[in-house]
Amino acid sequence: MAALRHGAALRSLSFASRQASRLPFTRQVAASSTRMASSFLPGEPEGPSVKTEIPGPESKEYIAKLNQVFDTRSLNMLADYTKSVGNYIVDPDGNALLDVYAQIASIPVGYNNPTLKKAAESPEMVTALINRPALGNFPSHDWADILETGILKVAPKGLNQVFTGMAGSDANETAFKAAFMWRRQRERGGPAVEFTEEELSSSMLNQTPGASELSILSFKSAFHGRLFGTLSTTRSKPIHKLDIPAFDWPHATFPQLKYPLEEHEAENAQAEADSLAEVEHLIKNYRVPPAAVIVEPIQSEGGDNHASPAFFRGLRALTKKHGVLLIVDEVQTGVGATGKFWAHDHWDLPEPPDMVTFSKKAQTAGYYYGDPSLRPNKPYRQFNTWMGDPARAILFRAIVDEIQRHDLVANTARVGDYLFSSLQKLSDKYPGQFENLRGKGQGTFIAFDNPKRDEFLKKAKKFGVNIGGSGESAVRLRPMLIFEKHHADILLEALEKVVAS
Repeated sequence: MAALRHGAALRSLSFASRQASRLPFTRQVAASSTRMASSFLPGEPEGPSVKTEIPGPESKEYIAKLNQVFDTRSLNMLADYTKSVGNYIVDPDGNALLDVYAQIASIPVGYNNPTLKKAAESPEMVTALINRPALGNFPSHDWADILETGILKVAPKGLNQVFTGMAGSDANETAFKAAFMWRRQRERGGPAVEFTEEELSSSMLNQTPGASELSILSFKSAFHGRLFGTLSTTRSKPIHKLDIPAFDWPHATFPQLKYPLEEHEAENAQAEADSLAEVEHLIKNYRVPPAAVIVEPIQSEGGDNHASPAFFRGLRALTKKHGVLLIVDEVQTGVGATGKFWAHDHWDLPEPPDMVTFSKKAQTAGYYYGDPSLRPNKPYRQFNTWMGDPARAILFRAIVDEIQRHDLVANTARVGDYLFSSLQKLSDKYPGQFENLRGKGQGTFIAFDNPKRDEFLKKAKKFGVNIGGSGESAVRLRPMLIFEKHHADILLEALEKVVAS
């Protein structure tokens, strides 16, 4: 198993401590008594504590047992969630790591958050869990209230309806379906126009005109999921796509910005203009016409690739000009991580996207929309048994309440500015180790490139930090919304130890 091989290669904590003692730091991996714990969660450790190699002996036993019944080859580390708290993930050996990966950007307000625990123990949650409804057929009497006080309470501007789903891939795939049905309905002459007999019969043969010849336009290096339809728009890593039949769908070049941004303004503006020109060419000329364009505000799995607000305003203008829908994939960027609740709020769009998909930190999934014509003209066209999960919607409502009660989006913006400026200093001090630092003004949604990225991530665990990568060489930071300045200081110390060791 990869995880066991990696663990066997790790040096002992005593060696890591000796290495650390030779570095320009006064504090070691174990927390000092002067460090403050979380302002938001009681019981959080004052700092990381690394007691064994990772994985340690207890973890190795659990991993071996798990591997008998579950594929563990992608395992990063084994966790004990009964002991994890706040910003810290704890393993069975008692190692407590500052977690700035957060279940691939999916934990919003900390492990074992008491507000979420209270929601989980509520009679409303118990009812939702043990009487899970088939929402399309048998929604509960309070489903509208649950939506309005949670998911729709934080709906993006101009979008007042939601289709709930199960995961990010599901959210995007159902948004694709909505786009295709919207386009064909418009071409057919409106929602009142009935399907022809030819359409009905040919659809059962997977042939036109019933099976439409339409596509979704995405971007190179994009990631939109691993389901059958979303894989045809995912272009981040070959391993995601190998052996899976794919649709003949177009992809444009996402702008490849150069950093620092202020030193490459003309080049970056040209790269964005070229990308928009390619998008327009594909919309007008691709052999399978796009019904929608899907884009991430920041290409996350593909390497944390950014573009300017002007680029996205141009994309919105192009889609409106050519009657193509714009789907913004906020699965990873949404729910506060960029210093705004939705990352596309940074763009100052003159009018909203047509659909915004969400999951991860929301702990539920789906897509928002505003145009009533995005509802299919007949029932059962956009349908499945569950159509979401009321239990997860109740949890998201508690998350929203916690975010608003502590003003955590503002906290993330504030801490992100501090973290970015501090990383700039590290970049100056250690040339080549924090290359292409990006994410300024984007909360804690920050990344940089490292020439030995995979080794960098392994070393970080020795110094008490769980961190993730993306693309070929990016180190991506995905802290929780309760990540504070003193957590940033702990992270910065650990990152310097990694590059200096």
